[in-house]
Amino acid sequence: YPTLMRFGPPDSESPHSADAIKWRIKRETNDQLRQKFVNQTVPQAEFIGLKIPDPNFKWNEEKKGYGFPPPDWEEFKRVISGNGPCNKERLAARIKAHEEGKWVREAAQAYAQKHKKELLVS
Repeated sequence: YPTLMRFGPPDSESPHSADAIKWRIKRETNDQLRQKFVNQTVPQAEFIGLKIPDPNFKWNEEKKGYGFPPPDWEEFKRVISGNGPCNKERLAARIKAHEEGKWVREAAQAYAQKHKKELLVS
């Protein structure tokens, strides 16, 4: 389930996660966030009448959470390495946005230069 990848790699492969928690940048680890998401989403889906098609999404009383198969971490690595299914489209959109925003950057720069001169004169 690619949506479970959005929380980042598993804690065992996330070298900065412990520091991020220690420094209070993050409050929960990637695995904790993934589990929390599943625990909240499955009951919501069932409440509106959806059935989770994967039998691995079962409540596990021992861990007080739903079990689920791990994401395809090889796919995750391919995507973050720039080989994802939408990488070309994403980069093209980013380049287009950058090019179309050139006038805004130029206007801001001209405004800053104008006001810089005004400050130097006064």
